[in-house]
Amino acid sequence: MKRSDFVNLNRSGKRLETKHFVVLLKPNQVGITRLGVTVSKKVGNSVIRNRVKRIVREFFRLNKHLLPQGHDMVIIARPGAARLDFWKVKEELGEVLFNKNPG
Repeated sequence: MKRSDFVNLNRSGKRLETKHFVVLLKPNQVGITRLGVTVSKKVGNSVIRNRVKRIVREFFRLNKHLLPQGHDMVIIARPGAARLDFWKVKEELGEVLFNKNPG
């Protein structure tokens, strides 16, 4: 994803929120689902931020077939996301992403 894709998604994408994440979704013209992950310094130091990004990317990799196809998706971690393990991330993101009809 290019920077312009991120900016466009932030302006006009569908916003889904959970306790620890904000998910921005928008259909794309590419036909594949693309992921962007944002973790600010408010979440923790670089080791913690990279761990959160790895967990979110692993969630995406393992559940790609269940996610809306042909969409750009940005997952923004909120402070507190650092305390979650993979299964809690899967539960929280799965709750808003699976079987949803994104717009």
